[in-house]
Amino acid sequence: MRIPRIYTNSPLSEGNHTDLDENAAQHVGRVLRMQPGQVLRLFNGDGQDYPATITDANKKRVEVLVGAPEINRTESPLQITLGQTLSKGDRMDYAIQKAVEMGVSCIVPLTTDRSEVKLKGDREEKRLRHWQSIAVSAAEQCGRARVPGILPIMTVAQWLEYSRDCDLRLVLHHRTEQSLASMDKPAHIALMIGPEGGLTAEEIALAEKEGFMAVALGPRVLRTETAPVATLALCQWLWGDIGSQE
Repeated sequence: MRIPRIYTNSPLSEGNHTDLDENAAQHVGRVLRMQPGQVLRLFNGDGQDYPATITDANKKRVEVLVGAPEINRTESPLQITLGQTLSKGDRMDYAIQKAVEMGVSCIVPLTTDRSEVKLKGDREEKRLRHWQSIAVSAAEQCGRARVPGILPIMTVAQWLEYSRDCDLRLVLHHRTEQSLASMDKPAHIALMIGPEGGLTAEEIALAEKEGFMAVALGPRVLRTETAPVATLALCQWLWGDIGSQE
C-alpha cells in the first residue's frame, strides 16, 4: 500500500508528538480516514521528508509521532521563477500544477493587456489561496520537499522589476528564431508567459528593453497553459535535473 505524502505547515522534529495543521489534519482524518498506527510521510518545506506514525486521529485533530528526517533529492539545482498570465477556467490551475511538477521555484500570476481575467480584492485573495492549495497538492503528488510560493498578482511593469536579479530572463515569442539551446547555462531563470491571445508587441519590446530575451520553442503556437510546461521541461533538460546532464 502506498504511504500517503502530506504537507503540513507545522514544525517537525524527530521524536516529537506533533499536531498536524488544520488542512493536513482534515485531509488525513476526513478524506483519507486514517487511523492511529498508520504511517505517513510528512514535509513542511524545509527540504526534508519525515516518516511519521499517527498516534491520535479524529475529524478535527491528527497527532503524529515524527521519525528521523530523510534527505529529499527531488529539488532541481536550477531556480525558475515563472511569470504566468492569468487565464480563464481551469487553465491557470493546470499551468500551476504542471509547473510545480516540472520543478519551478516560484510562480507570479501576471495581468497583461490581453488578459481575459481581472481579479481584485477578495476575489484575488480567494484565487491565490486556491492556487497555493494546488501547488501543495502537486508537491505532495510529485515528491517535492518544497512548495513553490504563489505571489500576489503583478502587472508587467512590476514583474519586470521583480525579476531583475535573475541571470537569464526569457519571454516566449514564436516569431523569433532564437532557441534555448543557444544560451549559456544559467543559475536562475525568469520565464514570462503571455495570455491566450499572446503578449502585445509593446509588452514584448518592453521586456526586451529590460533585459529579457525572446525565445521560440518551435514553429507551432502553444496555448498559454501548455507553454510553461514545455518550456520548463526543456530548461530542466538543458540545465536542470531531467535527463543525463550533471
